Amino acid sequence: MASDLEDPPELIAEFLRKWEEGFKIAIGVRRKSEERGLMPLIRTAYYALITRISEVEQVRNFTGFGLYDKAVMDILRDINDPYPYFRGLICEIGYPRAEIPFDKLARKHGLSKGNLAVYLDSALLAIVNHTKAPLRLGTLLGFAMATLSFLLSGYFVIQKLLAWDEFQLGFAPLIVGMFFLLGVQFMLLGLIGEYIGLLVNHVVRRPMVVEKERINFEKRG
Repeated sequence: MASDLEDPPELIAEFLRKWEEGFKIAIGVRRKSEERGLMPLIRTAYYALITRISEVEQVRNFTGFGLYDKAVMDILRDINDPYPYFRGLICEIGYPRAEIPFDKLARKHGLSKGNLAVYLDSALLAIVNHTKAPLRLGTLLGFAMATLSFLLSGYFVIQKLLAWDEFQLGFAPLIVGMFFLLGVQFMLLGLIGEYIGLLVNHVVRRPMVVEKERINFEKRG
């Protein structure tokens, strides 16, 4: 939990009860907030985006506040990721979790160190770690631009052949050629991004599966 006590310590007792019931992960999820201004709207839009495009299930309004069993912490330590997105990893591990809702009260004293730059860094970290959607969007955009440019060039050639004297090409071939080259570049960048994403998955070495328990197998170690 955050040291400034923005997260209610009263939930610790509820976390412990859920842990005693067998949940290895018990987390606090903000139900509503008394915050005002632009930041809550930005935060809502971010959670809507990341839950839609992420390849791993994400919990909306989850900040990391919670109780985690030693088995969960051991897995987190074994993941070779020097710059992890903690909230995404908790979901990716796959253990059943208890979600306890709470209402965030308005801060009465002091100022939060969280600003737009901090939130942007966290958002980009989540996107880079848990989705390849931007890379694939670039690839698809490049393919679409190249295809459209190719079709337009074919249209101009046909029009010129049908009306050689009347149809003036002007700058059209130059513009079509420029967009075609841009489309090819986007496609190549997207493909390079796909390979980089694959390399990241190999380097990080996140667990493919997590064992909840072993039955009729000898205990390791």
